Amino acid sequence: MGIWNGWLVAVGDGFLSVTVVLAGFAARLGASNVVIGLLPAIAQGGWMLPQILVAARVRALPYKLPVYRSAALVRAASYVAMVLVAALLAGTPALCLTLFIVAMVINALASGVSGLPFLEVCSKIVPSSRRAAFFGTRNLVGGLLAFGAGLVVRWVLASPLVFPYDYALIFLLATVFYVVGYALFGKVIEPPDEPLPTTNIAEELRQIPLTLRADPHFRAFLQVRLTLAFASLADPFYAVYALRELHVPASQIGVFLIALAGAAPLSNVLWRRVAERKGSRRIIRYSAAAACLAPLLAMSLGRGQAGAYLLVFVALSVAAQGFNLGHTNHLLNIAPPAQRSRYIGSLNTLVGLALFAPVIGGVLADHLGYRAVFWLSAALFAAAWWQCGKLRRDA
Repeated sequence: MGIWNGWLVAVGDGFLSVTVVLAGFAARLGASNVVIGLLPAIAQGGWMLPQILVAARVRALPYKLPVYRSAALVRAASYVAMVLVAALLAGTPALCLTLFIVAMVINALASGVSGLPFLEVCSKIVPSSRRAAFFGTRNLVGGLLAFGAGLVVRWVLASPLVFPYDYALIFLLATVFYVVGYALFGKVIEPPDEPLPTTNIAEELRQIPLTLRADPHFRAFLQVRLTLAFASLADPFYAVYALRELHVPASQIGVFLIALAGAAPLSNVLWRRVAERKGSRRIIRYSAAAACLAPLLAMSLGRGQAGAYLLVFVALSVAAQGFNLGHTNHLLNIAPPAQRSRYIGSLNTLVGLALFAPVIGGVLADHLGYRAVFWLSAALFAAAWWQCGKLRRDA
């Protein structure tokens, strides 16, 4: 069930890519760079911010799946709202964007509620020696299926279906795959945890600095994650830069998505081998180097080089797959079993604050241009690569 969930959610992510599809949708509605930068900030930061609050409740529960199922219902409703808003309100762009962002916020917060139970359940049903294979299999086949989603997106955007109904159809397809994927994971047979004392939110917040002081490996990992989060400030602007500065046609959005999805399966084969032979620390370091290539490539290409510009999204995809595998494995490996919820909640809440960096990227893009954003992103990825040398090696 965990594998199938990963495959179906990967297809949904292919249809609802924040950096390509949602950024393109917002750009078609005339959104400013600040608003476009807000979209991935909501999707990623909103996923992480609630987790320290969830940790206080989930930690003492012997079964975590009921929390996951409740959050999945809220997420399903928010996806339906996105479809309706896009289909019915695009004629009033300001209202459409506002309500669409509200639905995204609700979805992201519900996703944050489900994220911690998801990782807790995965850590219980998959032994540490098999986690790289588990997540690697999810990502490998999921990447192949997401490639198919990219082909569908390209076909829809190039079809006679007019805006906004083309995007509404894409959002509807994403909704179907997400809902089925969530339902499957909700059927996992979860072994119970040993009973633990109940803690409140205030206690969890007080434990964050204590945990950081007590565990240097956790501190080092947090430092890397924060730097990588700030480095992501350029992510939503690669597609927008191509549309607005390089004058790439809107139908090219689907091709960008195909490049993102197409690179994922091959990179997952690579990352799985690295995980099994070198460990999660090396995956994160290599991924930071790949991510650094994206802004450098974007700045080196000009008009008439739309084909070569696909390499930007290939680099982003390779890096993203490595980060997904490396971050999850490293966190579960360094977290003591009795404190998994605390480690996951503390890390994701702190990193979630930094994931609003794309909003800063939007401000910089408006005042200094896209190239300034790309230079800053490249510098931060290089800094994260250097910081990876301080991470604990896998046992």
